[in-house]
Amino acid sequence: MTEATSDWRPSALELERRAFRKRQTTRSVLVSLGSTAVVAVVLWIVVAGTPGAQAVRTSFFDLDVAIAAFPAVLEGLWLNLRVLFFAAIGVVIVAVVLAVARTLRGPVFFPLRFLAAAYTDVFRGVPLLIVLYLVGFGLPGLGLFPRMDPAFWGTIAIVLVYSAYVAEVFRAGIEAVHPSQRLAARALGLDHGQTLRRVVLPQAVRKVTPALMNDFVAMQKDVGLISVLGAVDAVRAAQIETAHFYNYTPYVVAGLLFIALAWPTIRLTDWVTGRMRAREQVGSIV
Repeated sequence: MTEATSDWRPSALELERRAFRKRQTTRSVLVSLGSTAVVAVVLWIVVAGTPGAQAVRTSFFDLDVAIAAFPAVLEGLWLNLRVLFFAAIGVVIVAVVLAVARTLRGPVFFPLRFLAAAYTDVFRGVPLLIVLYLVGFGLPGLGLFPRMDPAFWGTIAIVLVYSAYVAEVFRAGIEAVHPSQRLAARALGLDHGQTLRRVVLPQAVRKVTPALMNDFVAMQKDVGLISVLGAVDAVRAAQIETAHFYNYTPYVVAGLLFIALAWPTIRLTDWVTGRMRAREQVGSIV
């Protein structure tokens, strides 16, 4: 059997097919590069030919200002990263609790289901900016809490809003698990909590991973809104540098840093989505 396998060689027809696919791939790459270059040149000509092109270039794309503002904006981005880290942990914990509460069955759990549904309805309906103002200025105004950094209240606001969205994603994943999975787990002697933890949640998370990663990308952008509370993050640092240089280039620097922060997650999301689609469709393409 081993010798037969080692002596196997692709047929002439298979080699011809491989060569054809290789030529088609090369042709597609060349056409893509050519069309991209043409579109880029056309856009450059159109934008450069506008009356205010030089003024916009000076106000938004000044290299000297970008170099001078970069250290301060980068230091502010470090605050955004810290907020993102703690907010992501808080969102996952709160969202799982909400999702589980909304999927509980039985009349005795109606109050939990009602409260979880009300929570998700309210915080999915209120804009994040308003929640930031209410939490960042309203809660400290009660005088019940010690003086906290604005980044702390910004993190709380982001957790409140995004946990509502992520909870619905988790709930969709939980409900997508076939009921036979629960029945089989209970037949094996697992109680409700063990079934949820060992059988349902692992499958639910796998089903909704692309959606969760998209929400994480969105949250990476929205952490920049904590600047409205006075936290000196990348956006606030860019605002300070803009006032200093009287030039908008620091905002462009902050935007590019946020793109660099989100790009790996975006590409990872695309890869995971493509991998899951290929796994589900294996054998279905003729």
